[in-house]
Amino acid sequence: MYHSVGDRSDDPYRVTVTPARLDAQLGWLRRRGLRGVSVAALLAARARGAGRGLVGLTFDDGYADFVTHALPLLRKWDCGATLFVLPGRLGGDNAWDRLGPRKPLLTADGIRLAAAEGVEIGSHGLTHVDLTGADDAVLRAETAGSRARLAELTGTAVAGFCYPYGTVDRRAAEAVRQAGYGYGCAIDPGALTGPYALPRVHVGEDDTAVRLLLKRGLHRWRRRPAEGV
Repeated sequence: MYHSVGDRSDDPYRVTVTPARLDAQLGWLRRRGLRGVSVAALLAARARGAGRGLVGLTFDDGYADFVTHALPLLRKWDCGATLFVLPGRLGGDNAWDRLGPRKPLLTADGIRLAAAEGVEIGSHGLTHVDLTGADDAVLRAETAGSRARLAELTGTAVAGFCYPYGTVDRRAAEAVRQAGYGYGCAIDPGALTGPYALPRVHVGEDDTAVRLLLKRGLHRWRRRPAEGV
């Protein structure tokens, strides 16, 4: 799980990795016979029994620096990824991060460019709202509404959803399922399991080779079968 790729001189939420660090991390994967792919590609491969050696890469929030910094490195290392964007904040910024700094988000053209390069486009909701505290109308807008807007923007159906802040409960997961998504990504979904509560590992600037090795091992140890919600 990545977010922004760029300057991290002011990064109070630790959501940014430098291009040099991402380059090193992708190289680490490839040297171990692993390849980054989109979540949709990973799930499809696992369903065929062919998921060995594949690692799902996700980039949350849809920062504009994905196109300028992350995309060239994904090309360099022949990796795919899923980019979770906010169609209600196109060309805006990360106003939900109170401490800043303000980071620009992709425009519609930027999202189309990423899609044209083979990046899976998924929804992060409309505006980055914690779905576990949303009323019914907001929940529908953030799930079904965002999926419809992204389908119109990209011209393709949207399979993936990523819960803002990584928070999910049964009600939110059910809303994502009813909206027509094929899967939902969380961070640590707690007692929930299944395709609508997929756990992910945060990867940051401090994650050098040893830390990546440990994180990969711990994630495999704590992963539960994809059953349930």
